[in-house]
Amino acid sequence: MTLLDTLLTAFYGLTGNKLRAVLTALGIIIGVASVIAMLALGNGARAAVEANFRFLGSDNIQISAKQELDDGEWVSVGKILSYEDGLRLPGAVELVKRVEMSINGLGKVRHGRVALDMSVTGTTADALETLVTGDQVQPINWPEGEPLNAAAFIGQGRFFTPAEVLSEASICVLGYKTAQDLFEGDNPLDQTVWVNRQRCLVIGVLKELETIDPEERTRSKPNEVFYLPISTAIRNLYEEEPSVTMTARVSDESRMDEAKAQIEAYLRQRHAIDKAEDGAYKDDFTMTTRRDILGAQQKAAQTFALLLAAMATVSLIVGGIGIMNVMLVSVTERTKEIGIRMAVGARRQEIVAQFLLEAVLISAGGGVLGIAVGILAIPLAAALNQGIALLAPDSIPLAFGVALLTGVMFGLYPAMRASRLNPIDALRYE
Repeated sequence: MTLLDTLLTAFYGLTGNKLRAVLTALGIIIGVASVIAMLALGNGARAAVEANFRFLGSDNIQISAKQELDDGEWVSVGKILSYEDGLRLPGAVELVKRVEMSINGLGKVRHGRVALDMSVTGTTADALETLVTGDQVQPINWPEGEPLNAAAFIGQGRFFTPAEVLSEASICVLGYKTAQDLFEGDNPLDQTVWVNRQRCLVIGVLKELETIDPEERTRSKPNEVFYLPISTAIRNLYEEEPSVTMTARVSDESRMDEAKAQIEAYLRQRHAIDKAEDGAYKDDFTMTTRRDILGAQQKAAQTFALLLAAMATVSLIVGGIGIMNVMLVSVTERTKEIGIRMAVGARRQEIVAQFLLEAVLISAGGGVLGIAVGILAIPLAAALNQGIALLAPDSIPLAFGVALLTGVMFGLYPAMRASRLNPIDALRYE
């Protein structure tokens, strides 16, 4: 028999009982669909984490004060990360080219009869550079593909300079909506606003901004901002010096670990942190790099992949057992047919090929339907996962290949059993 004859014989054998073939393929359909849908959820989760940490560039080290839970509130452990710590860091650490610092606090901002209770951000002169590298916001209707720079964010006036930050200048920069709310359409430049009863001169207004991720545009409010030099914010907003958040920019990305070690040594010296009895340091600060986050992501992804593999394996094994069971029943039902084929000259390998092809056709049909069901299930899975699910193109051939392999593995034993029947006994079988 030719391969085409064997294939047609296997096909007619399956179509003899269509309902049984469909029910047999159901386990494969469920297994393949679950693989595709769950891999889409995993990819969506990883993409969401990466989007949340895009602000951490490859040359950044995020430094913040260590905190612990005390009576339901987060409190700093040990000394704070002070503004002075950040000022001295570039001069003390060889691999750090600059340090960006920021704090946030609530303040009452007033101009004339308009008063706003809002979050006030104290920052260094690099704040707009941080917006550019963070890749999270852009001027509204910004041309796709056109590179951004700090100047693109300025609508009127300018941002403050490093010298103005050092001198605690009483100046401020407003977000687009903040300026509209405070000045009600009037020109805000060179006008005075009051922040917690402290005078402040408006030197700049940002353009109207939008978040790059469309899904964040209903939640994020990039236009409702109020920037002060960080030194001025510390003076005006706080009775006691606050802990600041620092971002250290490293001059050589390949020496990131060395830079972290140098920063650790500097902060331990500044905060008088000595080794404990067990030889370890009890640091009162934490450092995070993009590599740290991606490393944690990869571990989580590996664990998730193992879980998905286990679930898919169980589903496909169940489907494979169903195929084996049906094929064994089919061999028993068609014992006399097998005997006749052997009596007229069919070889054992042709019997094996026929029944093995039947099993593969079941698994292939289940694989195709499973792919369709899995793709259609992705929007539902996304709805259950806050709209985050991304189809992994390589999951389709992977799932289909595993489905075919399942058909071969679980169809081989019934096919071998059929080929080993004694032709005389098979002809007499009733």
